[in-house]
Amino acid sequence: MIEYRHEIAGDTITVHVPETPEDLQEFSAWLDRARRRGPVAVDTETTGLEIFGPSFRLRTVQFGDARDAWVILYERGGYHQAYARDALRRCREILIHNAAYDWLVINRCAGIPLEELAPRTTDSRILAMLHDPRPPQDGGIGTALKPLSARWVDPSAPDTQNGLTAVFNSLGYTKETGWAGIDLLHPTYLLYAGLDVILTARLVPVLRAELHRLGVPVRLVEYEHEIARLCAVMQRAGLLVDQEYAQQLARRLAEEAERYAALAARYGVVSLGSPAQVAEALQGMGEALTERTQTGALKVDKAVLLPLADLDRDWQRIGAREPNPLADAVLRGKRAGKWGVSYAERFISKLSAEGRIHPTVSALAARTGRMSVTDGLHQLPSSDHVIRRAILAEPGHVMISTDFQAIEMRVLAALADVRKMKAGFLSGGDSFDIHAYTARLIKGDAATPKHRKIFKGAGFGKVYGGGVTTIARQTGAPEEEIAQALIAYDRQFPEIKRAARRWQREAFQNGMVYISAVGRRLPLDRDRTYAVVNYACQSVARDVLGQAMLNVESAGLLPYCRLPIHDELLASAPRENAEEVAREFEKCMTWDLYGVPITAEAEIGGRSWGSLYGADF
Repeated sequence: MIEYRHEIAGDTITVHVPETPEDLQEFSAWLDRARRRGPVAVDTETTGLEIFGPSFRLRTVQFGDARDAWVILYERGGYHQAYARDALRRCREILIHNAAYDWLVINRCAGIPLEELAPRTTDSRILAMLHDPRPPQDGGIGTALKPLSARWVDPSAPDTQNGLTAVFNSLGYTKETGWAGIDLLHPTYLLYAGLDVILTARLVPVLRAELHRLGVPVRLVEYEHEIARLCAVMQRAGLLVDQEYAQQLARRLAEEAERYAALAARYGVVSLGSPAQVAEALQGMGEALTERTQTGALKVDKAVLLPLADLDRDWQRIGAREPNPLADAVLRGKRAGKWGVSYAERFISKLSAEGRIHPTVSALAARTGRMSVTDGLHQLPSSDHVIRRAILAEPGHVMISTDFQAIEMRVLAALADVRKMKAGFLSGGDSFDIHAYTARLIKGDAATPKHRKIFKGAGFGKVYGGGVTTIARQTGAPEEEIAQALIAYDRQFPEIKRAARRWQREAFQNGMVYISAVGRRLPLDRDRTYAVVNYACQSVARDVLGQAMLNVESAGLLPYCRLPIHDELLASAPRENAEEVAREFEKCMTWDLYGVPITAEAEIGGRSWGSLYGADF
C-alpha cells in the first residue's frame, strides 16, 4: 500500500493507493464503513478530455470522505477494475465535482450506465453555480474545485494541478499530453488525484448549508441535477457526421477564405485579422468609424462591419445602404476561415470510432442558467445550412427541430404581466406575430414590414438590454427613429418599465441579487442593474426549456433527442413515424406560464440538420 499524508484545514488526511489484492480488500472494508456514515466522494483521472476519442483511457478512480482518499489504479486492470466497479455500484450516495464528465467516463470505460449513477449523485459544481453563478472575472468564485475549496474549506487548499503541470513539463509533456503520459505511480499525480475527492467531500456540506441559509429551494437543486443527467444522455448519443461532405466543405471554405482575402487585398488589407489595416482602408473609402476599443484603437469587429455590409445579425440584407465591398469581404473571409477550422476540420478530427462527434452539453453555462454546447454549435447563425448539413440523423431517420415560438417575448409578457401583450398572445392563435402586432398597435393600419423590424428590435432591446445605438445598427434605422420607437413601445407596454424598476428594487434589498421565478439567484452588477430584465427573462426561458426536456423524457422521447440549442430541441426520429413524434414534441413544449400560452412548432426535415434550413439532403 502506498500512502501519502497531507494537511487540510488543520487535519491530517491520508491518500491510500492499493497495489495488492490484500490492499484492495482493505479498501473494500473502508468503503463499507464510509458508505454507512454518509456520502462517498468519487472522481476519475483519464488520458484527456475527449471521452469518446479512440485513444481515451480511464487511468484511476478515486473514492474518499473528509479524511481518507483511495486511488484505485484502474489502468492496471484485473482486480483493480473489479474493485472499482464494485465500489461504484455499492455507494448509495455519491459526491462528484462536475458530475456529467465522470458519469460519461465511467459509462464508457467501466460499463456502468450514467442512469445508474446519476440518481445517487450530488454535484458540487451545480451547488456552487446555484450559490453564485458569476465567473471570477465578474466578481464570483467560479466553479473550479480548487478556488471553491480555498474559499469554503481551507484558504491554503493546495492547487496540485499547478505542481502537476510543472511535472508534465519536466518530463517533456504539455499540459494536455501529460495526463496520458505521466507514470501511473508518480507521487504528485497520485496526491492530486486523492486530494480532489477529500476536497469535494468537505465542500458539499458547506455549500448545502449555504444554499439552505440563502433559501435556495431544494427542488431547484434536484431539478438542476435532472437537467444535467438529460444533457449527459444527449452527449453520450452524439451526432452522426457526414464525413465526405465535411471533408469537401473544409476544402471549399479554405478556397472561399482565400478568395475573399484576395478581394480585401485590392483595398490594401493584406491581413483580414489586422484591425488597423481594415480601419485605415474603410476610412479611405469614406466610412466614418467612431467606436473605439479600451486601448483607443478604432473598432472594426463584427458588430461594426455588419451594418457597413448592410447585413443584419443573421447575415440577411437590411436594405438601408449600399453594401461596402471591403466590409463584406472581411466578414465573409473571416467567417469562411473560422468555419473551416472550427467546424469542418474539427468535425473530422474529433470523430469517434462510430463516426460521431460528442459535443459537451453544459446544463449550467451562464449566469442566467442558460445551457451551452461546445464545438461552436451554439454560435451558428440561425439561418445557416452549410455547417448544419454535415450533421446527420440516424440511418432511416429524419431530423426534427421543435422550437419555442417567440419565447423571450412570451416570458417577458408573463413575468411583467404586460396586459396588451398577454391579450395578443391569448387571442392571436398559432400564427400570431408579436412584432407585427406591436407595429399595428403603435402605427395602426399604416404599419409596414419596416415598422415590424424596428419594433422587433425595440422588443429585443427590452429583453437583452440593447440601447438605441445597438438597435439602430441591427435594424438599419436612424437612431432618432429608434429613440421614438422605444418611447412608443413604453407607452403601449408600460408594465415592462414598472417591472424592471420593481425587480431592481428587490435586487437592491437582497444584496444586489435578483431571485428568479424558480428561486434561482442572479447577481447583478452595480453598473448594469438594467440587465435585470434580461436576467429575469433569460433564466425563465432556460427553465422553460429544461421543463420541456423533462416532459420529453416522461413521454418516452429522450432517445430521439440530440441537442438543446437555444430555445429548440433537435431530434432524430424514424422517417415512418416522424409526424407522430413531431406532434408529441410539440405537446411536451406547450403549456401556460402565468396566463401566457407557451407554444412550440416542430419542423420535419430530411436526413441532415441543414435540411431544416434549406439544404437539399
